[in-house]
Amino acid sequence: MDFILHSHRFGLELAGENPLLGKLWGELTTSLKSLTDERVAGEFQADVEKAARMSLSKTINRVLAEELGRLNWTGESAIFQDPEYLGERRWRLDFSKVLIDDNGTRRGIAVEVAFNHGEAIAWNLLKPVLASELNHVKKQIDIGSGIGVVIAATESLKEAGGFDSAVGTFEKFLTYLKPLQNQLTVPMIIVGLQAPSAFRIAKVKDPLSGRNTGHIEFS
Repeated sequence: MDFILHSHRFGLELAGENPLLGKLWGELTTSLKSLTDERVAGEFQADVEKAARMSLSKTINRVLAEELGRLNWTGESAIFQDPEYLGERRWRLDFSKVLIDDNGTRRGIAVEVAFNHGEAIAWNLLKPVLASELNHVKKQIDIGSGIGVVIAATESLKEAGGFDSAVGTFEKFLTYLKPLQNQLTVPMIIVGLQAPSAFRIAKVKDPLSGRNTGHIEFS
């Protein structure tokens, strides 16, 4: 599976210029490159055998979690320390990692894997900002002078990967950047995962349960 990139507020350029951000971005892109057609198809088939799966979303999330976990990224990292916010998923990042340079400057990357409803696009974009800027609520994760990364499905992956029709896509995310320019003050990279070239997911309805299950169709 290939991916395309869009840079907001020079996020991609900063990742290329700063050594610490470059290291983190390299780890993230290496993990994204592990999403080969062969691996994703095999992992998806294993998932379907354990429980009904309709799309590639959970499989992709799990592969990324495995790869980033090996590189000591924190999964499900809380943005705030206050107990009022700690227990709620909405106040957590999917992944994060922070490095500190010789001057004590924090350089981190906050990652959201956004395969949820299109109505959550603005919130998915805002969470990396909360992980970087000062806030009235004491923070648990602080990426400092870092960048945010949002990983989304392109329209082609949404169609070929069995995703729900309401899922927000990479193309839709890009339309939010201009009107939210003043709110999205943190540099970001928007990643669009493209459809696999070797297969697609077809939804097959079980005649007994009436439930849809994803089925791999190879090209």
